Amino acid sequence: MIKKAQDFLHDPTSIHVLINTLGNYLNVAFTAFFALILVRILSPSQYGVLSVLLGIAYVLANVLEFGTTATIYSTVPALYGKNNKQMYSFIKSTFFFQSIFAVTVITILFLTFPWLDRVFFKTGAPLWELYLTAISVLLFIWQNFLTNILFAAKRFLRANLYINAANVVKTVFVLAAAYFGSINVGIVIFAFGVLGPATFFLLMLWRNMPLMTDMKQASIRKEEVKFSYTMTYFVASQFYNLGLRMDLFLLSFFGLREQVGYYGLAQKIILTIIASIISISQVLSPRFATISNKTEARKQIKTGLIYMMIPTAIFIALYFTPEVIFRWVFTDQFKETAAITHILAIPFILNALGTIPNLFLLYTVKKPGYILLSNVIFFLIITIGSYLLIPQKGMYGPPYAIFTAFIAAVGIQAAVVWKEIYSSGKNEGSSKLGIAD
Repeated sequence: MIKKAQDFLHDPTSIHVLINTLGNYLNVAFTAFFALILVRILSPSQYGVLSVLLGIAYVLANVLEFGTTATIYSTVPALYGKNNKQMYSFIKSTFFFQSIFAVTVITILFLTFPWLDRVFFKTGAPLWELYLTAISVLLFIWQNFLTNILFAAKRFLRANLYINAANVVKTVFVLAAAYFGSINVGIVIFAFGVLGPATFFLLMLWRNMPLMTDMKQASIRKEEVKFSYTMTYFVASQFYNLGLRMDLFLLSFFGLREQVGYYGLAQKIILTIIASIISISQVLSPRFATISNKTEARKQIKTGLIYMMIPTAIFIALYFTPEVIFRWVFTDQFKETAAITHILAIPFILNALGTIPNLFLLYTVKKPGYILLSNVIFFLIITIGSYLLIPQKGMYGPPYAIFTAFIAAVGIQAAVVWKEIYSSGKNEGSSKLGIAD
């Protein structure tokens, strides 16, 4: 038992998970620190506006990623160090087409954002804050793209150094703004959406300047993007990402401004823990992409579930965290946050465990269609459920919809994974899986 534990801890995957998880939790610490500052400066209504605008930026950044994350993880590991010419062509082509699509959509957002805010989001934010949010979307997209390239190349330490260096710069800027009494929603959006990504880009450029010549010479080829696989996963992931935000958006739609602030802070805590799920899945993704038979599949699924016990334990600990700690951290002004955070912690345990069948379907058997189906159901349950429950229960309505949505989505994906591994009979434990081209 001790020998197995030692081997597990010294496994390269465990080391990468440790580095990436520590990096993400350092990012979590910065996020918590920002929250501590902001809840003492902004009113619940202002914090609600900030939560909605940053939520829009994060959702759109994920939407306009167009599924390139899946393509990056399924392509870069196989090319890195073996065929750099093709890898540079893939990176340049993917970045080029993604940016064209993103800029087109963001331009439309610029033109319609005031109307959307007046009709749906109802934040009442000034135009310059809305436009700054739109600009932040593009910078988030580029930062996410470069981060995924580093992760796919197993440069986890370097990526986390860049991210947290940007956090230091944001922290200094926010503290300076608070010291001079000029902090407001727009200043915070500038720190998060412009200054942070710009710092990341400068560090990335400085460290990789010698590669710029090779990147300039690389050709742009449409076929490198793998539109069929990419777009299916793109649509699937966006239903999921939008579903995770619809509860907050609908609370804003119904005009529950203070509850939006309480719920937005609780959601921020939950999403911060989800960052640890993402950090683990980023390390596991290349491993799932190399599975070739059912024996390897069962072993990797078991290993993945063990790693997912980390965020599961955090959600359980969050559920049992005393209310007095929330009051001490976030002040009495946000005392309602404790109760809603406790309730939200339970359904998101399924989010951690459900990541493993998701990785199997996406990278092992390459069947994103099942992910699309389950995520559409996930989105519909949260949206319809929240719309019906919020008028009755306020901010305590959406958690019921979220729990139901996770049961449905994870259940569908788990059933498909079971069928893929065990449908061919008990004597085929080492047979090859149906890997798509």
